[in-house]
Amino acid sequence: MAEGGPERNRQHSNNLQGLLRLAVEAGSVGDTAPELHPMPEERRQWLQDALSDAFNGHLDEIAQLKDCLQILSETPEEEAGEEERQCNALDTVADLCENLDNAGDFCKLAGMQLVVNNFLECSDPELRWRTAHLIGTCSQNNPFVQEHVLSLGTMPKLLEHLNSDSSDMVRIKALFAVSCLVREQEAGLREFVDRDGFSVLMRAMQSSVEKLRVKAAFLLQNLLVGSPEHRDVLCSMGMVQQLVSLIQTEHDPFHEHVLGALCSLVTSFPRGIKECQEPELGLEDILIERSRMLKDQEEFQEELEFCEQLLRVCFSQSEENGMDR
Repeated sequence: MAEGGPERNRQHSNNLQGLLRLAVEAGSVGDTAPELHPMPEERRQWLQDALSDAFNGHLDEIAQLKDCLQILSETPEEEAGEEERQCNALDTVADLCENLDNAGDFCKLAGMQLVVNNFLECSDPELRWRTAHLIGTCSQNNPFVQEHVLSLGTMPKLLEHLNSDSSDMVRIKALFAVSCLVREQEAGLREFVDRDGFSVLMRAMQSSVEKLRVKAAFLLQNLLVGSPEHRDVLCSMGMVQQLVSLIQTEHDPFHEHVLGALCSLVTSFPRGIKECQEPELGLEDILIERSRMLKDQEEFQEELEFCEQLLRVCFSQSEENGMDR
């Protein structure tokens, strides 16, 4: 952030907390009406300063956003080292836009349109991943920004990066942005499904990049929990068979989320149960062996619970029966 930014933000925060305490104190009355007194000059001045700082702090951050947009509007050829300045500007905007109001203001200033059009598909991977990170940061839990980002045609670009970008960091940040656009966002999830996003997610889970595998499996698990209506589509895509093939690889922490996704596919869903029971998958034996391996390893207890749940639901096995086989 710009020089003096963090200190100003701390002061801004402290003054707001002081205002909150003042409001609570003013509203805390007993059984009798409060006795009114003139506000001491010292407290009056503090209140005026706090309100002024809160207002000026926001204006200062808007000014920083505008300064960054000026840098991002320049072309790299105009000045040596311009790409580095643009990277720094994207980092600064991302920091500022962790505040939901700033994220909305950034969009209103046409900043999101600028970065999506100029940097999301540019040749420099440093600029691409920072842009994807910024999109995710602004969109997270912010319906106004989510709708604005989707209106810019961003989803297909992010899915393309996730699927095939040459930079691992760009793929990881594209997945972060996609996640922020589809979770608790009906329009984003609908476009994700329409553009075959689940297939892109499965390929990410098959990647050699560990961080990408873990995050993709975690997102799939969460989408199945939050949107179980898509289970039929996933079964038609052969998702059960692909998930089972993933847990047959050398044990990996992301297997916990793969098994969690399988649990979501079978919970109160007969088609998912039937597919898990296919003899050629050998899922029952895989789960029994995995349960034995994880039984005394405390750090894998959630994965063990998923194994035991699948054994109960799909193969009518209790924990004891499974272990005794």
